[in-house]
Amino acid sequence: MMIAITALKGGVGKTTTAIHIAAYLQTLAPTLLIDADRNRSALVWSKEEKLPFMVASQAGSHGLIKRFEHIVLDVTARPENDELKEIAESYDLVILPTTPNHLDLDATLKAVDILRPLNANFKVLLTQVDPRTINGREAKKFLKEHNLPKFKTEIIKLVAFERAPQKGVIIKDYPDQRAKYAWQQYLTVGQEITNNWTINN
Repeated sequence: MMIAITALKGGVGKTTTAIHIAAYLQTLAPTLLIDADRNRSALVWSKEEKLPFMVASQAGSHGLIKRFEHIVLDVTARPENDELKEIAESYDLVILPTTPNHLDLDATLKAVDILRPLNANFKVLLTQVDPRTINGREAKKFLKEHNLPKFKTEIIKLVAFERAPQKGVIIKDYPDQRAKYAWQQYLTVGQEITNNWTINN
């Protein structure tokens, strides 16, 4: 399966989502994460060699792809229309992470306006949701009003997500009492992906 994670705005959890979707897929079959972002955030995250899957740059991935059953692409930040067109044509699923912030939702809507005419298979993932506020509910209402497909599960806002890259680990391996709960959310997202994939294939 080939999954691309993209966003037209930074700070929405794009690389975090790519890392954790790859970690889930690795539990099923060999998975390669391709870091196509100019910041090389996924490659920096993997420097400690504690991630359970392989990370490669886009240039370095060409000879590797055939060895892996699952490919996750961490798309460059703010991709051009041509890049989105190529992704829509080549990847089985495009995930659009967004926070409940209005500016982030607006950027997601603009990405959808590009992807829809391309017949891309895409889904929105709400990230950095603070359960103590109403922002998450308002964001869900916004997505519903604009008829945007979203994952049933949302990813909570957790400081551990910001600190896990420093230790080079995925969230479940970070020493925080809520980290395993946060990992369970990404597991549920992964299960939703693979269940839909099985049904549609």
